Amino acid sequence: MSATADVSAAWQAYQRMRLQLNGRISRELFRSTGLSEADFDILFFLEGSPDGSVRSIALRCGLEWEKSRLSHQLRRMEGRGLITKGADASVQLTDKGREQIAAAQACHSAAVSRYFGDVLTDEQLTALTAISDQVVSRLTQDRHHSPH
Repeated sequence: MSATADVSAAWQAYQRMRLQLNGRISRELFRSTGLSEADFDILFFLEGSPDGSVRSIALRCGLEWEKSRLSHQLRRMEGRGLITKGADASVQLTDKGREQIAAAQACHSAAVSRYFGDVLTDEQLTALTAISDQVVSRLTQDRHHSPH
């Protein structure tokens, strides 16, 4: 098998795993908590901030979302009482949002363990972490060195 075929086979296997894993975890999360993957991503990001509040630009950059996507998602979440938006372009968790992310994290962690952690050996997890870190490092380098 050529190096190109190896890369192609690895990429296809990764894509199959990523799509199926994300889909399964997202469905379980929604069934258990009513949160979408987008809801979870935003609540998780906010929950990780010191006071549960960040400026919307930091949230957009941290999630690498388009401005319009974030704006629509925040509007929906605010309507459901999960977040509030401040006049200073900040986004803050509500008490309801804190409760939802706590429940969602338990569900998410259990699903990740079941479909990912329990399936791989310690050596495979170590290798996957190193691979992921290496790819992210390359993406970060390219982002800082490419024209915008």
